[in-house]
Amino acid sequence: MGGRLVLAVFIDGYGHRIASRYPILQERLRWTGPLRTEFGYSSTCDPTILTGVAPRDHGHFSFFVFDPVRSPFRRLRWMRWLPKAVVDRGRVRGWISRALAPLLGYTGYFQIYAVPWERLPWLDYSEKRDLYQPGGILGGQRTLFDDLRAAGVPFHLSDWRRSEEDNLRALEEAARGGTCRLAWLFLGGLDGVLHRVGTGHPEVPRHLAWYEERLRRVLDLADRTHSEVRLHLFSDHGMADVNRTVDLQGVVEGTGLVFGRDYAAVYDSTMARFWYLREGARQRIEDAIAAVSGGAILPDETLQSWGCDFPGRRYGHRFWLADPGVLIVPSDMGRRPLAGMHGYHPEAEDMVAFYGTSTADAPRPASLRDLKGILWGEATR
Repeated sequence: MGGRLVLAVFIDGYGHRIASRYPILQERLRWTGPLRTEFGYSSTCDPTILTGVAPRDHGHFSFFVFDPVRSPFRRLRWMRWLPKAVVDRGRVRGWISRALAPLLGYTGYFQIYAVPWERLPWLDYSEKRDLYQPGGILGGQRTLFDDLRAAGVPFHLSDWRRSEEDNLRALEEAARGGTCRLAWLFLGGLDGVLHRVGTGHPEVPRHLAWYEERLRRVLDLADRTHSEVRLHLFSDHGMADVNRTVDLQGVVEGTGLVFGRDYAAVYDSTMARFWYLREGARQRIEDAIAAVSGGAILPDETLQSWGCDFPGRRYGHRFWLADPGVLIVPSDMGRRPLAGMHGYHPEAEDMVAFYGTSTADAPRPASLRDLKGILWGEATR
């Protein structure tokens, strides 16, 4: 029989509010509570979980930044002349993204989403390397798994590229072997369900019921093959139901300013980030978007308090953030509305993440930044 197994189950999008409505593994979790998330998306939250430091330090936030000198997409300028009915389809863009990644040498999560072809050559992409492998963090910090490797602590790590079923089967094999001290399971399917149908659809509890069934199988197997199993179940953020959309891009283009000459912008699903390139551009843009209900420009002091005051303002000179439930459509992430979205104010009720544990004596985390230290301590004690 193996020794202690620390089982870290990461359910993308399983926020505290959703967990309160649809709890799982209640008899196993001795303590549950809210977990403060980070401002941004999974591209911000996941590096914070892995490193334990603020976004300003690890350097990850959103995928696209204005940086024409370093843009890997300059050779794609000709794509703007192809029929949009073909090259702007989501499936076609997915194929193009999968083909581009190895050509660019990218090992991290890579997707060009719906960024217009004429604007791609102005932009750089941030997540070039796999976050879970050595050297994956932009700021150079070591992740939980870097530390485990250095200490010679055996672990099992899900492959985020594989299906949930594949990763659950792989975890069962690892638990059966009885040799690893920490097993990390990533479950990303719920996030997709919530984006597609929202938080109140019957598909949500059905998907969570499937998680619970499969996790019980893993736990029963681990109980038989290890002297002790310590479960830590957590998410990176929650999800809000979308109730309306705004065309912020249309408002900005209505100013008559020229992208790449006067300003640059990236329109994420819930925020717009602006770089001002000529005198007067800031005033004209911010006067125009001030008239848009459903969001507001974030003060620099707020970004600083969230740990998102990036050196050199790399991710934008100014940020406009939508109110919870408001979606930017069209955006560089998609041209159609979604039923659910995250990436709003990190203290909004629907954004709060979830943490639950079977342990009686492990520390209780307050935010995503605490998880690395707790899991490291659990795996090495």
